[in-house]
Amino acid sequence: MPAEVTKKKAAMVMTVTKDRVVPLEKIRNIGIIAHIDAGKTTTTERVLFETGKTYKQGSVDEGTTVTDWMAQERERGITIVSAAITTFWDLQTGSAIENGHYRINIIDTPGHIDFTAEVERSLRVLDGAIMVFDGRTGVESQSETVWRQADKYHVPRICVLNKLNLIGADFEGSIKSIHERLGANAAPVTIPIGIEHAHTGVVDLIRMKALTYKGIEDNKLTEGEIPADLIDEAKKYRKALIEKVSEYDDEALAKYLEGSEPSEVELKRAIRKGVIAGKFFPIFGGDNRTVEVRLLLDGVTEYLPSPLDLPAVSGTNPKTGEKELRERKNEAPFSALAFKVTTDPHVGRLVYLRIYSGKLGSGQVVYNTTEQKQERIGKLVLLHADQRELIDSAYAGEIVAAVGIKDTTTGDTLCDPGHPILLESISFPEPVISLAIEPATKSDQEKMGLALNKLSDEDPTFRIKSNLETGQTIISGMGELQLEVLVDRMKREFNVEAGTGAPQVAYKETIKKIAEGEGKYIRQTGGRGQYGHCLIRVEPRGRGEGYEFKSEIKGGAIPSEFIPAIEKGVHEKLENGILAGFPMVDIFVAVYDGSFHDVDSSEIAFKIAGSLAVEEAARNADLILLEPIMKVEVSTPEEFMGDVIGDLSAKRAQIQGTEKKGTVTIINAMAPLAELSGYATKLRSISQGRASYYMEPSHYEEVPKNIAEQIVAKSGKAAPSN
Repeated sequence: MPAEVTKKKAAMVMTVTKDRVVPLEKIRNIGIIAHIDAGKTTTTERVLFETGKTYKQGSVDEGTTVTDWMAQERERGITIVSAAITTFWDLQTGSAIENGHYRINIIDTPGHIDFTAEVERSLRVLDGAIMVFDGRTGVESQSETVWRQADKYHVPRICVLNKLNLIGADFEGSIKSIHERLGANAAPVTIPIGIEHAHTGVVDLIRMKALTYKGIEDNKLTEGEIPADLIDEAKKYRKALIEKVSEYDDEALAKYLEGSEPSEVELKRAIRKGVIAGKFFPIFGGDNRTVEVRLLLDGVTEYLPSPLDLPAVSGTNPKTGEKELRERKNEAPFSALAFKVTTDPHVGRLVYLRIYSGKLGSGQVVYNTTEQKQERIGKLVLLHADQRELIDSAYAGEIVAAVGIKDTTTGDTLCDPGHPILLESISFPEPVISLAIEPATKSDQEKMGLALNKLSDEDPTFRIKSNLETGQTIISGMGELQLEVLVDRMKREFNVEAGTGAPQVAYKETIKKIAEGEGKYIRQTGGRGQYGHCLIRVEPRGRGEGYEFKSEIKGGAIPSEFIPAIEKGVHEKLENGILAGFPMVDIFVAVYDGSFHDVDSSEIAFKIAGSLAVEEAARNADLILLEPIMKVEVSTPEEFMGDVIGDLSAKRAQIQGTEKKGTVTIINAMAPLAELSGYATKLRSISQGRASYYMEPSHYEEVPKNIAEQIVAKSGKAAPSN
């Protein structure tokens, strides 16, 4: 396609975007999700090229992709932040079009586990997803993780087996892994013509036609009959497809039971119903060339849901506590979820919004139900990766960004002030690794605080804490790569030079039994004194249930106005840790008795009393340390398997099992993060550089007593209780 023609089409697409003429049934909000290096960004690039959005396909290796626009992404060749982009597709003609088209809002997400928050918040607001698999390895560890995340938010998916043109491609093995490892009811809708370097196109199982091209750079499609040597295989896969989807459409099922074949319309309708119900997942196979991507775009429009195909949005009325629904229509009261915050050097703070119902305009006043504050929308922009396009208004089903709202952050609900609703928020995993950070000079001190606050505003898994004893600033996140990137961003975007210490494991503290403690704070310094006295009970909670505080005061033993002060003292003490200075989790705290003085009692006195009481109670409750346990998957040639398992066992790992996949053996294990520092180097040494590994956070477990004693001794606090 000539460059000038493509440019003209892209310009027309931009005009259509401004005119906002696309009806809701022709909007698709989709994400592209996968394991790292499966080909998400390359797939996105080809989609943008095929739809006329770009006139040249970008390359991850060359750092020329549209969605990987950050300097850190282009240098490392990985996606770090999710990027949103809008493009258009005409199902009838299979090309980019100027009117009567489908609008596809795409979010390209990271594959690296350190940036899992980007995937989590994207899936929360999307209507559908393309799940990309490496056709050589099938389902990988992060594939399982993002699949579970999509299940959590009930996101319909279509699957793509990518890289079937590369050496080692295994179409049948990859499909088998989808069935076995994901338990997915999936079947191909296309099968490859040739594998590895012999790959020349695909068979469309819906129409039973072959779509081929001649060379690697050839974009001209040839439609013809299925090659003779593939007819039996195509019939086998088509029969399996019909068997799996017939139950979702009455007419298709009737024909299947009669022994006749459903029509193309009936088969597509059955697939669509199964996909939208979240019960069937069609598989497209091939590489990132024209034929596969055009079929994939048709699949997005034909099988993935529009906003109207999904049920009304459910939320809670903050005034009554009752469940309420919002129809996904422009005529319904406005409701939206803020799912991402970024700082743009040109326009300032950008809040990404998924609009579920109603309309939103520049200058409009909206209500933040989460924070219970009113906000005024400054400007609205459409997103094209790092490019912005100003718009006057936005409608139900759209993904846009707002400028000028100050107090809204990730997970907050925005709505019509006259019709308040609170939508389900977004939950994020707890950080597992920390490091100390210090400004290089005094002039960097203030700038560093500002930069860290802006970065934590953007990333919900990035936490900042001051160590009161050492005066250090501690930053925490999901992994070393995430923290490395954030420190690099501080230097480039905020001009802050800072030094960092060695990464430290994010331990937690908790208790194992019920205990009580008393806190009494009395000071008499002439004139009015200070008096606070309370009795507190602590109880262990289940792992991951968090912290809860409750007042059980009866008969006015402590006036109600002092209860919040006690809770504040308790919370601060638990945050700063009691055993070794690590935050305390999974604990229930109840204040059940105490006393007060009519004149001398004050909030500060009860805050200190609460802090003293909870410390005494916790020390009586069998304090223990918890450590993050990582799910580790090592891919190694078989001859090194014994050495790898031996090394993992020495690291306190529990081997979960092994499996053979092609020429390598996969070792699955659970290992403490504290033992995995420098593991990449050790693994290279053991395997002569031929093994690789992947790890992700799994859960927290109690630290063995002898190791806990060493950690507590280093902290300078009291030894753990028995």
